[in-house]
Amino acid sequence: MLKNYFKTAWKNIFRNKVFAIINIGGLSVGIGCCMLILLYTADELSFDRFHKKADHIYRIVSMFTNSDGSIRRSGKTGMMPGPNFKEAIPEMEAYVRIQSGGLTVRHDGQVFEQENLFVDDNFFSVFTFPFTAGDPHSALVNSHSVVLCEEIAEKLFGKKNAIGQVLELKTRENFEPFIVSGVTKKSPQNSSIKIKMMVPLKSVMKTWNNKSWEHNFLNTFVILKAGANVKAVEDKCNFIYNTLDAEELKMNAETGRHTKTQYKLQPLPEMHLSTEFTPGQGLNQPGNPLNSYILSGIALFILLIACINFINLTVARSLKRAKEIGIRKVVGAQRWQLIVQFLGESYILSFIAFLLAFALVQILLPFFNSVVNKALSFDYLLDYKLVAVYISLFLITGLLAGFYPALVLSGFDPVQTLYGRQRFTGKNYLSKGLVILQFTLATFLTIATITINSQFNYLTHYNLGYNDKNVVKVYPGKIPKDKIDLLRNELGLDPSIKLVTADQADSWSMMAHVNNEQGIEFVIKHIDENYVPLFEIPIVSGRNFSQAHPSDSALFVLVNESFVREAGWKDPIGQTVDFFSLKRKYTVIGIVRDHHFQSLRQKIRPELFTMDPSYPFDNVYIKLRTGNTALAMNHIGKSFRILFPTQPYQYHFQDTENAAQYESESKTKQIINFSAILTIFISCIGLLGLATLSAERRTKEIGIRKVLGASVSTIVQKLSMDFLKLVILAALIASPMAWWALNKWMEDYPYHIPIGGWIFGFATVLIVLIALLTVGFQTFKAAVSNPVKSLRAE
Repeated sequence: MLKNYFKTAWKNIFRNKVFAIINIGGLSVGIGCCMLILLYTADELSFDRFHKKADHIYRIVSMFTNSDGSIRRSGKTGMMPGPNFKEAIPEMEAYVRIQSGGLTVRHDGQVFEQENLFVDDNFFSVFTFPFTAGDPHSALVNSHSVVLCEEIAEKLFGKKNAIGQVLELKTRENFEPFIVSGVTKKSPQNSSIKIKMMVPLKSVMKTWNNKSWEHNFLNTFVILKAGANVKAVEDKCNFIYNTLDAEELKMNAETGRHTKTQYKLQPLPEMHLSTEFTPGQGLNQPGNPLNSYILSGIALFILLIACINFINLTVARSLKRAKEIGIRKVVGAQRWQLIVQFLGESYILSFIAFLLAFALVQILLPFFNSVVNKALSFDYLLDYKLVAVYISLFLITGLLAGFYPALVLSGFDPVQTLYGRQRFTGKNYLSKGLVILQFTLATFLTIATITINSQFNYLTHYNLGYNDKNVVKVYPGKIPKDKIDLLRNELGLDPSIKLVTADQADSWSMMAHVNNEQGIEFVIKHIDENYVPLFEIPIVSGRNFSQAHPSDSALFVLVNESFVREAGWKDPIGQTVDFFSLKRKYTVIGIVRDHHFQSLRQKIRPELFTMDPSYPFDNVYIKLRTGNTALAMNHIGKSFRILFPTQPYQYHFQDTENAAQYESESKTKQIINFSAILTIFISCIGLLGLATLSAERRTKEIGIRKVLGASVSTIVQKLSMDFLKLVILAALIASPMAWWALNKWMEDYPYHIPIGGWIFGFATVLIVLIALLTVGFQTFKAAVSNPVKSLRAE
C-alpha cells in the first residue's frame, strides 16, 4: 500500500510540474531562510560560552546618573576597581584588565602597526584560548614577553618556531625588545576577544597607572566564586568605591560635577547581545539583538507563508483530482487512507524542498555573511543540535503544509465528484485571511525599505558643515609641532597639495566656568591654524587662529555655535573661558559654524578649539587639488617615510571614512531590502494560489456572465477587485504598525528624515500594482475561457 502511495505521489508531481515547482520552490526558499537564520542565531547565542569559567566571569560596568536624572552606561573602568575590589571582596577569585592599543612593530627592517591587547599576566588563567606553542600560565609573567596568534606568528616567522624570537615594539618613544613566549590558535568566531598580539599590561604600567577612579578607559573582568550572590557583590563594590574615592567625589561636587557612579556586574555570556553598556576598547563590537529579532521574525514568517502557499495551491488544484478521489472512495478507500496519501505527498515535496534548501544555503552563505558581517561556514549545519532542529522543522513543515489540504480533499463526496459537481462553498475566510496576513508583512517591509533607504541616503549625503572631499587623513601617532612644520614644508613642494593641517586624535570632555561661576561641559580639540581653512568651516564671527598672532596658542580659543548657545552669550567675542581645574583662562577670538565631525547618530555638542603647544598632534590632514591624486599620494608616502622612519604610514580619505560610519545602517538596509523582495515574491505566489482557487470555484459563474453578454474586461475587473480589496486592507493594517515601528527606530538618530504620508502611499500603490500583475494573468485566462465547456454539464 505504501509503495502504491509513493508511486501515485510521484505521478501527481510529474503530472503537475508547474504546480510542483512553485510549491517546492516556495518551501525551499522558506526552509533555506530558516536554516540561515538558525545559523546566525546559534552563533550569536554561543558567544563567549567556550571559556571553561564562562559562568563565573563578569565584566565590571558603570552607570552614571547625572544631576538632571539622565543615565549614561559604560562598559569601561579605570585601573582602580579591579585590584581594590579583589583585595576587599572575598567572593572575587581574580580580576583581569584588558585594553587594546595598536603597537608599532619593527622586524626585519620593516615598520608596521599591529593590533594589540594589553592584559594582566593572569589573562590565560581566566580566559580559555588554546596554545599551539608555549605555556599559557607563564607566557605573560615577563613584562617584555609577547604572545601572538598563529596567523601573525606565521606571517612574521614563517615555518620557524616563533618561541624565543625577538620583536621590537615601540611602547613609548623608543623601540624595546620583546620575546615571543606563546602562540595561540586563531580566536574562535564566537569570541568577543580576538587575539592578534598581546603584551603584559605591566609593560606600560608607568604610563597608564592612573590613580583616578573617574578615568575610565579599559575593561575589567572578575571571577566570582561558585554560589556568590551577585547583587551582594555589587553592593560591596559600590561601598568600596564611595569609601576609597570620597575625596575625589567631594572635589567633583565642589567643581559642579554631580554625577553619581554605580558599579554593576555583567555576566560574560550576556555581553555580546547587550546594547545597554558600551563596549570597552579591546572587545569586538557587540551584536545587535534587533537584527536577530528582525531576521528570526522574517525567517519564520517566510516559512509560514510558504506553507500557506502550499495549502492554497494544493486546494486550488484539488478539483483536478476530484474524480480520482471519488473512484478511490467507491472502491473502498477509507478517509484516513486518503489523508495518509496526501500527507505522504506533502512530505515528499517537503523532503525535496529540504534538499534544495541545503543547496540554496550553500549558494547564499557568502552573500549572507557579507550582509550580517559573519564568517559562518556550511559545516556549522552539521552540528548535532542544529540537525535535530532541522529534523523537527522538516516534520512540522510537512504537517503544516499537508494536513489542511489532506483534510479537505479526503472529505469530498464521491457521488458529487464522479458527476463533476464538486464545488467549494463558503466565503473561504481562511485563505483570504492568510493572504491578508502575507501582504500585511509585505507592505510593512516595503514601507520599512523605502524609509530605511531614504534615511541612509540622508545620512550619507547630509551637509556636514565642512568639506571632506579630496582630504587625505594620515595617522602616524604622536607628532611634535616642529615635525608638523617640517612635514608641511616638505609636502608644500608638490603643487597638487593645497593645505596641510593636524589635530589631536581624540577629543575629550572638559568642564570650565563661563559667566563667572556658571559651569559648562564641552568637548575640547587641539588643532593648528590651517584646520578651519582646510575643512572650509565657516567662521560666523571673529577670526581664525593666525601665525601673525603668536599669543593665539597660549591665550585664545575658538568655540562653535553650540558652545555659545550653552553659555548663553549674546556677544561671545572677548568672553572668558575659565579652566578652573587647570588654573588657566582663555579668551574667545572666533565662532565657527556647528559641524559634524562625528556620525549623525550623535548630536553636536559644545566644542572648544585650542592651539595649546603642550598637546601633541596625532592626525595629519592633507587637502589635494583636483587631479594628479596618484602623484600626490606617492609624494606624501615618500615624505612620511623620510620624516618618520620609525612610524608606520597609514592613510584614509576622509569622505570614505565618514561613509564607513554608517556600515551598520548599510547592513540593515540590505537585510530589509532582501527580506522585502523575498516576502513580496512568496506572498504573490500565495495570491496566485487564491486566484486559481477562485477561478476554479467560479467557473460556471464566469460562463453564465459571458453568455449574458459580459465583456472580458468586466469579468477581469470583477475577479481582480476581490483580491485588490484584500491587499488594500492589508496596507491599512500595516501602515500604523510601520509608522510606530519606524518612529521608534528613528529615535536613535537626532538627525533624520520626516516619515511622510508619501512613503505609505507609494508603498501601497506599489504593492497593489504587484498584486494586480500577479492575479491579472489568472483572471484574464478565466475570463477568455470558452463558456460552453463550463456550462455543458448543466
